[in-house]
Amino acid sequence: MAGKIATRGAYGKALVELAEQYPKLMVLDADLAKATMTKDFAAAYPDRFFDCGIAENNMVGIAAGMAACGLKPFANTFAIFAAGRSYEQVRNSVAYPHLNVTVVGSHGGISVGEDGATHQCTEDLALMRQIPGMLVLNPCDGNEMTKAVEALLNYEGPAYLRLGRPAVETFTDELEGYKFELGKGVTIADGTDVTIVATGMMVGMARKARELLAADGISARVLDIHTIKPLDEELILKAARETGAIVTSEEASVLGGLGGAVAELLAENCPVPVVRHGVEDTFGRSGTANAVLEYFGLTPEVLADKCRKAVAMKK
Repeated sequence: MAGKIATRGAYGKALVELAEQYPKLMVLDADLAKATMTKDFAAAYPDRFFDCGIAENNMVGIAAGMAACGLKPFANTFAIFAAGRSYEQVRNSVAYPHLNVTVVGSHGGISVGEDGATHQCTEDLALMRQIPGMLVLNPCDGNEMTKAVEALLNYEGPAYLRLGRPAVETFTDELEGYKFELGKGVTIADGTDVTIVATGMMVGMARKARELLAADGISARVLDIHTIKPLDEELILKAARETGAIVTSEEASVLGGLGGAVAELLAENCPVPVVRHGVEDTFGRSGTANAVLEYFGLTPEVLADKCRKAVAMKK
């Protein structure tokens, strides 16, 4: 899978490619099939696709009922509705009885761009992470998204899968020894001075930040944490002990998501300098994806500055 593709695009393709192999897969949508990229599944498997209309709460309930009957439903809508509007239904109808439903939050983060602050969901990772027994996934590129979908089809239990709107570079398919496993992070690049613990599109940013730091003589390790929950504690603790400083990076609020999870882990087990990179305690802004990302400092340059700060804190 070369070039750029949005993780939502890779997700839509994966559903169609895997449908025959997994006949229990059912896809539900809330009148957003063209945006969530479930439209191709709807065309190929109309008997297994259910447009529930602009009624996300009802959609989650239907998905729960399907799971209770032994099916494997993927319920799709924008992240702001999946994690926000339908939080109670996800919590009580899906997670509480531990049903086999994958809740899919498309258009996560601020790179939704022109959709504006009301639709730029930066809280979803924190909200879903708080729900007992909920698996939380945020793949970094098209290849990783494809592998995540198949892994979820073989997973038993409630899960939240975040999709991104903009096209991002695909690189994990070219990494030597790359392996996708739920709950296990991936070492993208090794380093000795600081570790960037990134998720989603920020993994690609971390690779570029690493190059900027190398020009300053700073060796940065990069970890791809596609699974926010359960967190790969062993990998992160190893990196903290070996590099002595951690920078988390996410296209989400710094409160409660990946940054919160990593800070909690290290505070209890391996106290080292931790700097969180993401959206501060604020709502989004309307603008193109690139403009909004730059406005909030979600760039390789700002991430590199965060790493320099973390390295300085070691002294």
